[in-house]
Amino acid sequence: MKKVIKRILIVICIIPTFIGLYFCGYYFCSRIKIDEDKNTPPQMAIYLSTNGMHTDFVMPIKSEVIDWSKKIKYCNTKSKDIIQQFIAIGWGNAGFFIDVPDWDHVKPSIALKAAFGLSPSAMHATFLKRISVGGDVVKIKLSNEQYKLLVDFIVKYFQKDSNDNFINIPTENTYGENDAFYKAKGHYNIFFTCNTWTNNALAAARLRHCLWTPFQKGIFRQYE
Repeated sequence: MKKVIKRILIVICIIPTFIGLYFCGYYFCSRIKIDEDKNTPPQMAIYLSTNGMHTDFVMPIKSEVIDWSKKIKYCNTKSKDIIQQFIAIGWGNAGFFIDVPDWDHVKPSIALKAAFGLSPSAMHATFLKRISVGGDVVKIKLSNEQYKLLVDFIVKYFQKDSNDNFINIPTENTYGENDAFYKAKGHYNIFFTCNTWTNNALAAARLRHCLWTPFQKGIFRQYE
């Protein structure tokens, strides 16, 4: 009995210690700024958007680097509307993306599986007619070379079929009429979240980012 009580006390001590270390790590690592490559001329603009928890890259559908509509099909959206100018793309946990309509409906099973990397990931893509800079959207200027690096990073996270096509996830649980989900590589967990992915993408493109962050605030702090 004493051994059982001892083990319970150890667990009780470990959990708050781990949580404290986790948030301390976030606090300090998210404040270590790694600047962008200063030797590249700004040739175009992209955007970072957030809903307060999740971050997306918002990019022109067509550019010198890529035509996203050839990879992410309009026909995979409910509206099938081709009159669009931008596309927002983000990586995350498939369970949260598809099975959680809002934070009031988060099931413990989905949260636990996501936290420990036990469920698949997905890419979420949304076509947009316009984008406006504001508190939840920031504009980033970059070179074509940097944009190519960013695109390469994003594309490598899409699962592809034998014909090199992105694999759509058929579902009625989209966020609107102009978005769709795709199978993705990688596993979401508490150390590699959707925002960690975004921060790593910025790093791959030699854009301003922080050392590490699991939360969107760590990214947006760099662009305030």
